Amino acid sequence: MSPLTNLVSEPVIRLGVTGLSRAGKTVFITGLVANLLDRGRMPQLTAEAQRRIEAAWLQPQPDMTLARFDFEGHLAAMTGDDPRWPDSTRAVSELRLSFRLRPAGFFGLGPTTLHLDIVDYPGEWLLDLGLMDKTYDEWSEATLARIAARPQARDFMATARAEDGALRLDETRARALAESFTAYLTAARAAGWSDCTPGRFLLPGDLAGSPVLTFAPLPKPASTPRQSLWREMERRFDAYKAEVVRPFFRRHFARIDRQVVLVDALGAIHAGPQAVEDLRRTMTDVLTAFRPGTNGWLTSLLGGKRVERILFAATKADHLHHLQHPRLTAIMEALVREAKSRADFAGAETAAMSLAGLRVTVEETIERGGETLPAVKGRLASTGKAAVMYPGTLPDDPARLLSPAREGAERWLDADYQVMSFLPSRITRRPGEGPPHIRLDRAAEFLIGDRL
Repeated sequence: MSPLTNLVSEPVIRLGVTGLSRAGKTVFITGLVANLLDRGRMPQLTAEAQRRIEAAWLQPQPDMTLARFDFEGHLAAMTGDDPRWPDSTRAVSELRLSFRLRPAGFFGLGPTTLHLDIVDYPGEWLLDLGLMDKTYDEWSEATLARIAARPQARDFMATARAEDGALRLDETRARALAESFTAYLTAARAAGWSDCTPGRFLLPGDLAGSPVLTFAPLPKPASTPRQSLWREMERRFDAYKAEVVRPFFRRHFARIDRQVVLVDALGAIHAGPQAVEDLRRTMTDVLTAFRPGTNGWLTSLLGGKRVERILFAATKADHLHHLQHPRLTAIMEALVREAKSRADFAGAETAAMSLAGLRVTVEETIERGGETLPAVKGRLASTGKAAVMYPGTLPDDPARLLSPAREGAERWLDADYQVMSFLPSRITRRPGEGPPHIRLDRAAEFLIGDRL
């Protein structure tokens, strides 16, 4: 078969999957693939409901230089005799899932094959795209202003303010600044902040210790002579964009057809208004990444190609009773809507929903103060014991969260949102069923249903 015939008869969809801080990307991919292989829990996937998927199977990925996503190991961790959360991935990985499809309508010529290449990459690397249109001066000023009041940045801010960027470069001081900034980023990510860039500071790989990762934001001095600390930081910032960010997007991002961005919205709500506002700003940056028409460098990089469909998903929906899922989805839609109003998607379809890649709770009701409250029951990560949780009621109007967040409120005035961390529980699957989930079938229908 010629390459052209193969291209026509066996089309490929490249699905990018990334996640913002602690969103459960590995769990989502594992749950999605398991339920596409065994589709007994996928009633909202139209091709499955119409019995047009004759078979689905994993096969070797086309890119020999990328790590394979460890689907089997992650699934064993989540559904084994001692279920646990799998280790998160820390670099780009890939997995190919192929479908044999019975054609729809009366004019089909027989079964066809469709390949789904799932590309898993860290969310911090996606956020690096926002650096490309900034100078070092602009990035430094914006970063220092944004993090100044955060407790996690206290030590770094003191170190940065004590520096005189006009002085001649001293490599020991430059390294100390970069290490302090990296410590801040690590602490900020652990605290639930979403805007933790540059991403390779957190996941350096073989770049650890290199000059391209040895810079930090600094207050601009009155003068910036040649060979000064400021000038060298500027040079390294520019090198990071040219040598780290641009090649990643050229190799991986430019080839993506569909995209999933996973968000721990419940974690941000629990952390308070400032974390929600941080998430809203971050979503704006993410959406900017998908409208290359406004960025000259990205337009040329992608050759006019645009991602066709983008799904923004609030994960951990199983931490809420299903009665609250519409409210969580509405919050996600509001976060996307505010950013989308500033972007021209030029035909790209976007959607927001709430889901769970692996459902680890069951629903309960509890009595409190004479009220019957919708709750969930699961195995606590802190103790391993079963517990019932009522996390509070999300507002029916997302503006009740977004407005105080935009206004800089430090805490919610009329509610207290609680989030507990649950472990997977032992499950029994019937033949043909994937692991229990929430709305993976709807997510799959939006992302690839038109091609199935």
